[in-house]
Amino acid sequence: MSIAAAPTDTASVADPRRWYALALLAVAQFVVVLDASIMNIALPSIGTELQVSQESLSWIINGYVLTFGGFLLLGGRLADLLGRRRVFVTGLLLFAAASLAGGLATSSSQLIAARAVQGLGGALLAPAALSILTTIFPAGSERNKALGVWGAVAGSGGAAGVLLGGVITDALGWEWVLFINVPIGIAAALLSFRLISESRVEVAQRSFDLPGAATVTGGLTAAVYGIVEAEKVGWTSTRTLAVFAGAAVLLGAFVAIERRAVAPLVPFRIFRLPTVAGANLTMLFVGAAMFGLFYFLSLSMQQVLGWSALETGLAQLPLAGVLVLAAGVVSPLVTRLGSKPVTLAGLLLFAGGLAWFSRMPADADFVADLLGPSLVVAIGLAATFVSLTVSAVDGIAESESGLASGLINTSQQIGGALGLAVLTAVASGRTESVAGEVGPAVALNEGFQLALLVAAGIVVVAVALSAIVGRGSRPARATEEPALSHGLATAACQPRATVLVPREAR
Repeated sequence: MSIAAAPTDTASVADPRRWYALALLAVAQFVVVLDASIMNIALPSIGTELQVSQESLSWIINGYVLTFGGFLLLGGRLADLLGRRRVFVTGLLLFAAASLAGGLATSSSQLIAARAVQGLGGALLAPAALSILTTIFPAGSERNKALGVWGAVAGSGGAAGVLLGGVITDALGWEWVLFINVPIGIAAALLSFRLISESRVEVAQRSFDLPGAATVTGGLTAAVYGIVEAEKVGWTSTRTLAVFAGAAVLLGAFVAIERRAVAPLVPFRIFRLPTVAGANLTMLFVGAAMFGLFYFLSLSMQQVLGWSALETGLAQLPLAGVLVLAAGVVSPLVTRLGSKPVTLAGLLLFAGGLAWFSRMPADADFVADLLGPSLVVAIGLAATFVSLTVSAVDGIAESESGLASGLINTSQQIGGALGLAVLTAVASGRTESVAGEVGPAVALNEGFQLALLVAAGIVVVAVALSAIVGRGSRPARATEEPALSHGLATAACQPRATVLVPREAR
């Protein structure tokens, strides 16, 4: 379908409603990230009520994460071409509808299916929201402030999900961790028409690369399934090898499709920008460790320490609160120092906090064993998320903002899905190996300890990769020159015009 090119780009004009729009976008992003973790606290209740086995509980998380991560890139492209606000609102409504269906589920299969659709809604709204942010805030200190808010929201969503999940599960039941999304999604969709102007990219032909989206999602799903099932049937069994072979074929097909497509889902040229390549590679490992951390902490506090859902949620309050406060401090540091030193410092703190958590005993005390590592992880995650988000969109033209937004979100979610699968297998293997020697609670704790130690090792790998591959954004004087960022992007990406649709045309 051909559409006329616009002679001017009016999206760069500062929108007086942009800070109100940022608040709305942040709320929407918070809910999306929240839902990747809020179910953690409800897993024991869900397992009992719907009769879900311990090994299958992770699919309630992965059902969401896989469709979210697998379709984020498509969501970013749809936002750029069909209209960022339009895709954002569509994602909000789909997310709300799937949340309602999940809350009404009466079996694990129904819940997992609803969570998968919920992830699809998130895959539409998340990149559209970040793309809107980079469109309404010009490159430089103001955008870095906005991205500081965004990074705080993205990082705190995982921790706050545990807190809110505990309160809601204890007071109302696990279904309400899903039902609560319905009014929020509808209200945000309605407010979008008042606070956000429509914008899109004008191209000669609209192409959405559905085969690419299908093959990458299928390949990643097969890979995660293979990791989860390998613990039961063996890593060298015919079934496991066949699943991994299928995953390899699908992912190979994805690469082949992207190289030949006229308008690929992932134009590999974008990775020629060192900041983008480094940020996404690092985020892949950060996501793997972060998802595992919140998953195992929630189970450990309830199944090992015997705390209630509410007590477990309250125990995460220091982590969530400090993370939000630290993000506000980190944002000006990124502007002043550039993103790379902040990223490295954040990763080292995150790895240290995970290693500290891995020493948590089966009779842990909150003050002695949990408070310290919670604070270290909070500061580390705040620094990491803010700096990586800035790096991920540094040097990107507005016409590619949806793609860049989708990429960094995809890296986090796919890393989380693969990491959770691996760490769950590690924990289960360790628990089973010592089950005959110690009590059930101690056996579970030893599995969780080993998984968190492996997660710390994953972040150490991220430190090395960030130091070698990632260049990071430059300090303030460079980042305050929008023309420089636009010039770098133009050299790597085909130029397109961005159109801000007038209010009377909406």
